[in-house]
Order: sequence, then structure tokens, then C-alpha cells
Amino acid sequence: MEEITKDWTILDIANYNEDLLDVLAGFGMHCFTCPLSQMETLEEACMAHGLDLDFVLKKLNEENK
Repeated sequence: MEEITKDWTILDIANYNEDLLDVLAGFGMHCFTCPLSQMETLEEACMAHGLDLDFVLKKLNEENK
């Protein structure tokens, strides 16, 4: 499995593994339906939602295994 990084867009994550959208939703990030998801990186989305990027990445990559 490929490791998800802060530079992936929300759309990249959705296209790579749709199951990971549940992880994002668990953090209150429902932006995968938003037009910004096509260009907003995970890092930018975490900043906008006040989330710890490292923790979100850890959870996404754990779920991705």
C-alpha cells in the first residue's frame, strides 16, 4: 500500500481508497463532497478544520493497511 502524505488532495485520497472517507468524516471532515476537495491538500484541510495533521495522517495510514 502507498503511504498517504500531507500533499495528497482529498480527492486523491477518495480515489485511492474510498473507505478512508470514513476516517476523514470521523474527524468532522465532510469536505470530500466540496469542490475544494479537488485541489485542497490534506494539510490545508486539516488547517481549515483545526486538526492535527500528523494525527490524521497516522490514522489514515493505519486504516489503509
